[in-house]
Amino acid sequence: MAKCAHCGKSTTFGHNRSFSLRATNRSFKPNLQKVTVMEEGRKVKKVLCAKCIRTMTKTA
Repeated sequence: MAKCAHCGKSTTFGHNRSFSLRATNRSFKPNLQKVTVMEEGRKVKKVLCAKCIRTMTKTA
């Protein structure tokens, strides 16, 4: 579910760095949104990231 249907972008992992440079785990979550898209003449609901939504509206 937490994956873009167009580009496949999903959660990535990294570290929080405190002032003492101690590393604790954190996650970077993509900006996923449920959108209704016209695909081959019919409406389809998809989960897309904000970047893919922007590029789809630019090309359409």
